[in-house]
Amino acid sequence: MRNILSIFILSFLLVPWAQALVPTDHTIVLVHGAFADATASWSRVTTMLQERGFKVVAVQNPLTSFADDVAATERALANVKGPVVLVGHSWGGFVITQAGSKPNVHALVYVAAFAPSEGQSVLDLTKDYPASPGFGQLVIDSFGYGTLTEMGMKKYFAQDLPRKTTSLMFATQIPTAATSFAEKATIASWKTKPSWYVVAETDHMIQPALQKAMASKIGATTTAYPGSHVIMQSQPLRVVNAILAAAGVDK
Repeated sequence: MRNILSIFILSFLLVPWAQALVPTDHTIVLVHGAFADATASWSRVTTMLQERGFKVVAVQNPLTSFADDVAATERALANVKGPVVLVGHSWGGFVITQAGSKPNVHALVYVAAFAPSEGQSVLDLTKDYPASPGFGQLVIDSFGYGTLTEMGMKKYFAQDLPRKTTSLMFATQIPTAATSFAEKATIASWKTKPSWYVVAETDHMIQPALQKAMASKIGATTTAYPGSHVIMQSQPLRVVNAILAAAGVDK
């Protein structure tokens, strides 16, 4: 009787962990946005996915042009064996819309992200909406690259993160070619791939109304939560849950 009880208790303790650590056949490829980098953007999401047994690749966008960022993502996709869930934050949504047509991409996840149609640029997507306050804190240097001011980072980009974190994000942000926002998508991969969208309802960089309109346009499975533009940093589980759904895995 004691042996049976011991086996039952051991099974109870081990099964949840075993389920959490069973590798899935999907690789999650994460694409960050403008004024950011892969590490700061995706560290919490990456850790949570790895704990669940996923292989994760976080693309480091050069942010030098639309074509360069798409090429970086396509290189990452080419090096992955098996199916991919392709995830884009902010400007990264523009990138995955173009790169997501690759045959190994099985699903797209947009996180407070741009989702263009063919022939649309970021400027096209935003022109019918009020200017977001965060973009008022954008400084363009003499080389044509933009960065956010410290106030822009702390008050508008990531207002729900600790000041210590936003100070680091301000110092390590990657300057972004301003011309990228006028470049137009030529592929809309959401037309052929199932899509998910996480709306950040207190976003000061991309209007939440625009996010909801884009999610509706692409027919995405949509969730919406109060959160800043970097909701994947402040509420990573919300984003992980959308990725799990896209990968066909129970939460």
